[in-house]
Amino acid sequence: MNILFIEDNQDLAIELAEYFEAAGDSVDAAADGVTGLHLAVANDYDVIVLDLMLPGMDGLDVCRRLRADAECWTPVLMLTARDTLEDRLAGFSRGADDYLVKPFSLRELNCRLKALTRRRFGAPELQYLQVAGLELNPATLEVKRDGRSLSLTPVGFQILHLLMRASPRVVRRQEIEQAIWGEEPPNGEALRVHIHHLRNAIDKTFETPLLQTVRGIGYRLAVPDALSS
Repeated sequence: MNILFIEDNQDLAIELAEYFEAAGDSVDAAADGVTGLHLAVANDYDVIVLDLMLPGMDGLDVCRRLRADAECWTPVLMLTARDTLEDRLAGFSRGADDYLVKPFSLRELNCRLKALTRRRFGAPELQYLQVAGLELNPATLEVKRDGRSLSLTPVGFQILHLLMRASPRVVRRQEIEQAIWGEEPPNGEALRVHIHHLRNAIDKTFETPLLQTVRGIGYRLAVPDALSS
C-alpha cells in the first residue's frame, strides 16, 4: 500500500511509519493539515490516515476540502481520541470512509486499511447500470442523472452500485454494511449518514425520488411504478 499519514503526534507518526514500512508499504507523513492536504492532492495514495485534531487545518476541514474542492476520492480513515456519536457523524459527513478511535491496535489499523484498498481496487463488475434516468458506469466510475454528472464519495458510489444492481429489490442494512465495511462495520449511524448524502446527490434536485427507505429493513432504488407494484 502507498499510505499518507496526516498525524501531528510525532511519536505515533514514527510508530506508524516503522510498522507499515517494515511490512513493505510505502509511507509519506505530514504533521499538519495544510501540508497533508497538499500531499494528498499532489500524489496518488492508496489510502489516507487522517488525524482529527491537527494544527493549521483540522482533519474535518482537510477531508471536506479533499472531497469538495479537490475532488480527491482516495479512501480516508479518520483517527481521533474523541468517540462521541457527533464526532463520528461529523467525520462521515465530510467524506471519511472509516473511523478509528485512539488508542488502537496497529494490527486493526492494518486490517482496516487493507479492506479500504481492496474495495477501491477490487475487480469491478463492468456491467453498465441504469434505473430511470440514473446511470452508473463502473468502468469509468461515472454517475449521471438525466445527463447531468453527479459527484459521489467512494462509499456513496459503492452503495449506489449495490442498490442499482439489486433494483427494485430491497437491500437489507446488514447486507449493505457487510459489503462496504466487512465484518466490522463502524457505528450504526455511519450507513444512515452515507445514505443521507447519497440521497442528496441523486434525488435532491430532481423531481422524482428514486432512493427509498424501507423502515426497519433497508433501502431500495426504484422508479415509483416499481415501488407500487
